[in-house]
Amino acid sequence: MPDVTRISVPLLRTPLVPVQLDPAGPAIWVKLDFLQPSGSTKDRIAAFILDRALAENRLAPGGLVIEASSGSTSIALAMACAQRGLRFLAVMPEGVSNERVLMIRAFGGQVELTAGGAGVADSIARTEELARHTGGFLPCQFSNPDNARAHQLGSAREILEQIPGGRVDAVVSGVGTGGTLVGLYQGLRPANPALRAVLARPVEISEAVDQECCSFSSQIPGVVDGVSRIFHPSIFECLQTVEVPQEEALLSARGLIRLGFPVGPSSGLNYVAAVRAAKAMEPGAHVVTVFPDRMERYFTTRLFDHCR
Repeated sequence: MPDVTRISVPLLRTPLVPVQLDPAGPAIWVKLDFLQPSGSTKDRIAAFILDRALAENRLAPGGLVIEASSGSTSIALAMACAQRGLRFLAVMPEGVSNERVLMIRAFGGQVELTAGGAGVADSIARTEELARHTGGFLPCQFSNPDNARAHQLGSAREILEQIPGGRVDAVVSGVGTGGTLVGLYQGLRPANPALRAVLARPVEISEAVDQECCSFSSQIPGVVDGVSRIFHPSIFECLQTVEVPQEEALLSARGLIRLGFPVGPSSGLNYVAAVRAAKAMEPGAHVVTVFPDRMERYFTTRLFDHCR
């Protein structure tokens, strides 16, 4: 009989579908990565980083993995570690939704919350301290080039096989670690040297906001300003930034949910930015973005205020 505790749930070749909230607006091609096993695109980087580290003996069987994350990466790593017989400790800023903490613990991971106003930066510093004392392995999602490679070799190749004509004109994503936008751009550009990269940037427009984990938007977890060491504007031949008020991103996410896509706030952010980018391009341009994660990790956040 196989050891069922060591049977990994494989990554999925997620669908790429046209999405059009406004019938009069452009259709956006969306990679539905919320369908990955743990519920987010971060499954791609978790599996890629851990498997390379194990293969290169930088991570020993049964070893400890320590990561700083506001949620989805920690959930993905908790699942990937459970499948590979590894131990996992997530270091997260205070203020993350309890759903995320519970999901990590359900996979057998541990959670340490960091106090203070620096958010993810404090969590990163704490992981480095813990690694020095425990010898634990640091995936370093904010600086590890394998983060971007997972998307370059995985998501981007799938998109080129799925998109009509095998060509993408613009790729849109928020930037937290930077891995999604950088990896997709590097993987898609060989098919179209004129490819545009569009950074979706959430902005606050209200002084009355809840404390969350992000430095410039309190309601779009995972999109963090100035922490990535992977994202550099010099990587891109053509880079555009689209600022999206976080309230508009939340409204868009709610509209996508009503349309049947069980997504979180960052999907609303990406979609709004993609629509704006598409409107500035020639009709029929192929604009691609990602719906990064599922809605169940946001039930106690403002995304669901209208349901209470």
